[in-house]
Amino acid sequence: MKKLIIPKINSIHFGGKWLMIGFLIGGIAPILLWLVFHIFLWQLCVVGGIILVGFIVIFAIEMHQDFGKAPYYEQHLKDTIPFNPKKQYAEIRCSICTGEQVAGFRSIEDGHFTEVMLIKTNEDERRFKQIYDIETVKKEY
Repeated sequence: MKKLIIPKINSIHFGGKWLMIGFLIGGIAPILLWLVFHIFLWQLCVVGGIILVGFIVIFAIEMHQDFGKAPYYEQHLKDTIPFNPKKQYAEIRCSICTGEQVAGFRSIEDGHFTEVMLIKTNEDERRFKQIYDIETVKKEY
């Protein structure tokens, strides 16, 4: 069974415009009409409210569709930085001073370390292993 996927409205680029239109029609226009003509048009408040509620519903659907997906920068990480288990091994470099951890690959031939991603939590380490299909990762201090 196919899931219903609503096309994205791209909240980053158009979200502010939708919110501004909703506030203009539902809030500012009725206030201006009241101040200038002493007429209150409740219909404008309803239309503005519908626009705002519609935007919030679509935004919530977008967030639900994106929940649990890999971030964009991780989707093509395996293609951008390839891993060759014959020439490299996975390693996490840990700083003794700051505690910073960086996952990457160390070359068996010359010892060169290629940084792949910053590890802040155990979830980051799990995602690193999942992206590159790695069972164990050596830690170097």
